[in-house]
Amino acid sequence: MAKAVVGEETRLSSTEDRLSQSALPSEVGLIIGKFSSALGRAFLFDLIPTPPNDSAEPASALTEPDKKKGPKSKSDSSSLFIDKDWVAEHARQVSRMLVGGMKVLGLYVWVGDAAFKNSTIMLCQTVKGVADAAPVSGVDWDERLLLHICYSPRRWNCRNCLLSSNITSSSLRPCDFKMGKVLASLQTFKCMHNFNLRLPILRDSKLQTMSDVLRHAIAIHAKELTSAKALIDGKLVTESESYSSDGVHEVELLLPFLNNSSIEACSQGDVVGILSFSGLICSFAYLNSKEPISQAVSDIKGDIITSLQSRLDIICDEVDVDSDNNHDVGSQASNEISAEKPVPQLVLHLLRKGCSLSFPRRVFAPWLGGVFVCDYLQPSETVEVCSISVGKY
Repeated sequence: MAKAVVGEETRLSSTEDRLSQSALPSEVGLIIGKFSSALGRAFLFDLIPTPPNDSAEPASALTEPDKKKGPKSKSDSSSLFIDKDWVAEHARQVSRMLVGGMKVLGLYVWVGDAAFKNSTIMLCQTVKGVADAAPVSGVDWDERLLLHICYSPRRWNCRNCLLSSNITSSSLRPCDFKMGKVLASLQTFKCMHNFNLRLPILRDSKLQTMSDVLRHAIAIHAKELTSAKALIDGKLVTESESYSSDGVHEVELLLPFLNNSSIEACSQGDVVGILSFSGLICSFAYLNSKEPISQAVSDIKGDIITSLQSRLDIICDEVDVDSDNNHDVGSQASNEISAEKPVPQLVLHLLRKGCSLSFPRRVFAPWLGGVFVCDYLQPSETVEVCSISVGKY
C-alpha cells in the first residue's frame, strides 16, 4: 500500500494550468512514476492524457441522467463516462516506452467533485483495466493510484484503489499526497548490455514459430539475469549500499557460468537447426536517493527484459494488423498474395534455408528535465542492434 504519494510539482502544476485553461469538462489519463515497496511510497513523475480514440472521440465525457427517472439538483446530476478499453490500450502502449523502474501507477481524472462521487465504480473499473494492461512487475503491490484533480472546488486528492474482482465504493482508500521536487533527487544509472544466445530447434518441439522460440529465449535470458552480479562505476554492488554522487553511473552485469541445458538437448533431441539471438541493449534506471542501490540493479535487469519483450510484441502486433488487412481483401486479390507467412509466424523446423529478423530500435528522448523515456522505430532505422538468425544445424 502506498502510505504516501509525492508528485513532481513542476509537472503537476503544469498539468493543472493546462487543464484550467482548456475549459474541458473532464479528462482522464495515466500516472507515470515509481512505487517503492521498501519506502511504502509512490513518486509521481508526470501525468499523460489519454488521446482521442480511433473515432476521434475523447476518452471521457460527462453524462446527464435520464430526466424521466426523477428530478435531481444540478449539483449532483452528472456522472462520468470513460472508454475503459481505450484507456487500458493506451496504458499498454505507454508501458512499453518506459525505462527501468518507471511504471504506469494508475489513473488521474479531471472532473468536478459531484461527478467524481457519482462515478467511483466506473473509475475503479478503469483503474483495474489499466493495471491488467500495464502490470507493475517486481513489487508486491495489489493496488493502484487514483488521482482526482477537482476543479469545483479546486483541489488534489489521491486514493489507493484495491484491485479486487468485487469492486465497490469501499475499494478506494485515501492516502497522503503532496507535491515536491521529485525529479531533482533522482540518480541516473546506465547499462550497455550485450547478449548472445544460441538455442536448438527441435523437430518435435511445442515451440514451433519464431515468435514462440524468441519468447522462450527471452525467458531463459531473464533467468540468467536474475542471478547476475553488478558492477557500478567499477565497484561490486552490495545489497544495503546507497549512492549519493551525481552524474550518470555506469552499470555492468556479470552473468554466471551456467550449465547449458540447451546443449544437453542437442544430444538428446532431433535437432534440425540453431537459432542465434544476440544484440546490444542500452538500459536506463532512475533511483530515489532513499532507495538501496540494489533497486537500481533490479530496475536495470527488468528494463532489459521488458525492452526485449516489448520489441517482439510490436513486431507481432504489426503482423496481426497486416493479417487482418489481408483477410479483408477479396478472394481474387487474395490469390495473388504470396502464401509465405511473415517471419515471426514461420515454423522453424520446416525451413529449408536460413532467415533473420531485426528488432526495432529503442530511441531515447529527453523528458522531465533529464529523465528519459523511449520510443521504438522500424528495424530499417536501427542502430542499436538486436537481431535473430536461424540456420540449419
